[in-house]
Amino acid sequence: MTKITRRELLGQSALAVGMATALPALGLAEDDTPAEKKLKIVVVGAHPDDPESGCGGTIAVHTNLGHEVTILYLTRGEAGIAVKTHEEAAAIRTAEAEKACTLLGAQPLFAGQIDGDTELNRARYRDFQKILESTHPDLVLTHWPIDTHRDHRAASLLVYDAWLASGRKFALYYYEVDQGEQTQIFHPTHYVDITQTENRKRSACFLHASQHPETDFWPLHDMMNRFRGMECGVKYAEGFVRHNQNMSRDMLAL
Repeated sequence: MTKITRRELLGQSALAVGMATALPALGLAEDDTPAEKKLKIVVVGAHPDDPESGCGGTIAVHTNLGHEVTILYLTRGEAGIAVKTHEEAAAIRTAEAEKACTLLGAQPLFAGQIDGDTELNRARYRDFQKILESTHPDLVLTHWPIDTHRDHRAASLLVYDAWLASGRKFALYYYEVDQGEQTQIFHPTHYVDITQTENRKRSACFLHASQHPETDFWPLHDMMNRFRGMECGVKYAEGFVRHNQNMSRDMLAL
């Protein structure tokens, strides 16, 4: 098998521009050690469709490179279909999420909270920490905490608390959803070029048919993909904010 150096991996998977650098090689050795270590990446979202719309292209970039990606959904989207009971909506949206994960090459995992009624308390922090620890992540992506949706804020704070409890040992990055309508004052520190995976992201989002992506969330995310791409000089990109107090050093500078 051909060995890929850190520098080559960066060139394949993302674009470094000024202070905004590439995401996928985080966790590799500081020199050009072959990238044989497969990263364990967890993407946390409040509802089915949040991880796909916020960073589906980046998920596909990583799974294309052979990294292990788990999508951890805080809820099953119980309140997301007005004409269905919570149980019916959860079944529909769980099936949609599982199909989207299969398309992206990721594994689905559910944290057991309820859409629209998420909680932040001692027990919930403890339980979520156990779930996240069980995945042994090298890298975690989650919602930016300044968001108009309470469930998004809850997901972000649960991850943040688990990161602190871990001794900050995994790399923590934040992604955006419905910029301007939900995510607020988000200014990326890192970009990932998703030009080659935008079609898979689009397809994964459209598998969430119960959420009417063609008229609901996709048009805004399409504009976001294009705008972030313009910011960093490619056709399509996703933006991220890296928490700069990670214990692991940022290995991304060229």
